[in-house]
Amino acid sequence: MVEVLFAVDINGRRLKLAKGDITDLEVDAIVNAANERLKLGGGVAGAIRRRGGPSIQEECDRIGYCPVGGAVVTGAGRLKAKYVIHAVGPRYGEGDEDNKLRSATLNSLKRADERGVKSIAFPAISTGIFGFPKDRCADIMLNTIINYLKGETGVEEVVVCLYDDETYRIFEEKLKAIVGSS
Repeated sequence: MVEVLFAVDINGRRLKLAKGDITDLEVDAIVNAANERLKLGGGVAGAIRRRGGPSIQEECDRIGYCPVGGAVVTGAGRLKAKYVIHAVGPRYGEGDEDNKLRSATLNSLKRADERGVKSIAFPAISTGIFGFPKDRCADIMLNTIINYLKGETGVEEVVVCLYDDETYRIFEEKLKAIVGSS
């Protein structure tokens, strides 16, 4: 079950924070925190593989590779979503991580627009096995999403779906600080 706990309006569009399993969301696209080889292993990718079925990995295998900071699209198999956008975030310590995470977030939103996606859900990219600090991730992802929603886009709703209480709290505090200061 996913519970939306906080939402703000950005330029007539909605940015929501939710807690739960991203694969349960009814959105047009969900973002997978992917690796460069597009292998669906653990974490968010593992949940997507288990719930969506083998067709997602088969499409990823045909694509074969995506650079750090990039994003590619596959179908969503048995998931409620139509698409999975595979965003390759940085591994903490590899260098220029902030810009790479910003690019992965931005490229996911661009891929969504290219497919006519109205609603998209993101996890906290790179904060699992890639070790990216959650507070920095929240700052970068939320600011990137807000700036994108302020521009020309067909995306009407962005959900940032966090799996655990700690990550949710960090994102909520960061979003309140950002929208409170704008």
